[in-house]
Amino acid sequence: MYKYDTYDQAAVDARVAEFRDQVERRLSGALSEDQFKPLRLMNGLYLQLHAYMLRVAIPYGTLDSRQMRMLAHVARTYDRGYGHFTTRQNIQYNWIKLEDAPDILAELATVEMHAIQTSGNCIRNISSDQYAGAAADEVTDPRPWAELLRQWSSFHPEFSYLPRKFKIAVIAAGEDRAAMRLHDIGIEIVERDGQHGARVFVGGGMGRTPMIAPEIRDFVPLADLLSYLEACLRVYNRYGRRDNMYKARIKILVHEIGAADYARQVEEEFAHVKALGIDLPAAEFERIAAFFAPPAFETGLSETIDRSDPDFALWLDQNVKPHKAPGYAIVNISLKPVGGIPGDASAEQIDVMADLAERYSFGEARVTHAQNIVLPHVRKADLYAVWQALAEAGLAEANLDLISDIIACPGLDYCSLANARSIPLAQKIATRFADPARQRELGELKLKISGCINACGHHHAGHIGILGVDKKGTENYQLSFGGSGAEDVSLGKITGPGFDEDGVVDAIERATDLYLARREAGERFVDTYRRLGMEPFKEAIYG
Repeated sequence: MYKYDTYDQAAVDARVAEFRDQVERRLSGALSEDQFKPLRLMNGLYLQLHAYMLRVAIPYGTLDSRQMRMLAHVARTYDRGYGHFTTRQNIQYNWIKLEDAPDILAELATVEMHAIQTSGNCIRNISSDQYAGAAADEVTDPRPWAELLRQWSSFHPEFSYLPRKFKIAVIAAGEDRAAMRLHDIGIEIVERDGQHGARVFVGGGMGRTPMIAPEIRDFVPLADLLSYLEACLRVYNRYGRRDNMYKARIKILVHEIGAADYARQVEEEFAHVKALGIDLPAAEFERIAAFFAPPAFETGLSETIDRSDPDFALWLDQNVKPHKAPGYAIVNISLKPVGGIPGDASAEQIDVMADLAERYSFGEARVTHAQNIVLPHVRKADLYAVWQALAEAGLAEANLDLISDIIACPGLDYCSLANARSIPLAQKIATRFADPARQRELGELKLKISGCINACGHHHAGHIGILGVDKKGTENYQLSFGGSGAEDVSLGKITGPGFDEDGVVDAIERATDLYLARREAGERFVDTYRRLGMEPFKEAIYG
């Protein structure tokens, strides 16, 4: 993984010192909250319902074991003993004291971490495939390109004050594990005639007007990628709405002028930008790519796994995925225990995962879009020992992609923007469907919950999506079916009138019962819904 050079470290250290001065002035009263707000947001610090929340960047979801231990230390020392992993592959701390924020950032800087550009109208954390460098289906490791985009976008003078926040995802596999087309820019690295290039999608996003990004160009040679993305951002920066925050995202611009006209303007701008020579020299890209060279995989390893322990076998089938290197596997660690808070991990659990990464996965771990953790490079011979350690730490839930593997935002328990609680609802649903056999019978079923229209829980992309709304002072939950953030990307459709908390759990049970009764061989819930349409499901849930 990438290591800071002196420039990286100096930039982060300078930002910490600058923010420490700003915090001291806020605490002394020299800065008002209105004056301080844009400064703290530039450093990932939000003021929520009960306390400050700090969002720490984890570029393309990649961590090493020392960084994991620092995250555990921050949780233990400055929060209430846990952290919350997010759909942007970041981590959030929900109980931060303002006076501690500079010290936290200073400690994070000692292990090459920061909170820069995790908020504000700028290019946010670059996300990617959590299986990058390990997946058997990728054409190349996308992380060197994600790192290149991180360096390009950090402190970019032209794009530090965009019309609205901006999110980019980079993948390099046919299976989309990063919801790439639901980003402002989605990049899929592909191979054509022996050359790697990028399919570029622009104008996706969630929120009150969810949109799937259309393809703007089917192939950009990777040597030209920076120039092309610069052109995409320039067109947006020039014409994006600044008079209305609800219409400021690039998805609105692409929708209003049309994908074809946007693409035309990008091509015109690309010709100008290309002449500036901003694309990376081959030697510099090779320097970056060297940090992502494959680890020293052993050869001649056995492929045999002893499956005599039935609980271990169940976990193997559900949470362990194929690796491109013989004798290795990809381990998914669920942060979704039944009755737990989706995406949360205690300081002790984070330490356990750091230890396992160091001992069994070349010191590396990943944060996933689905709020789980991955050990990307585990020998098959070590899987049983890893599972035993995870089970002891309460991290061995065998529910990857099942109904209890719920994506949920913090909701009204923490967020000042929320209209309804997400966490208690996620806990009720997981408890209702707690029986492992029942979950496996339902199969892949991606359930996502947002506590408000901002859609931080990605409910639009859930096979089953839930949106919390305020209905005359009462929490109400709208149900939607048919969404997907994967390569079969689609937006869910609202079923009809909303439900109270218990009512929506009952409605989900009735919908899944219909699915089991009407599915055909090999169909997931979303497949059956797409085949049957909404009406049978509406009849089942409303009677």
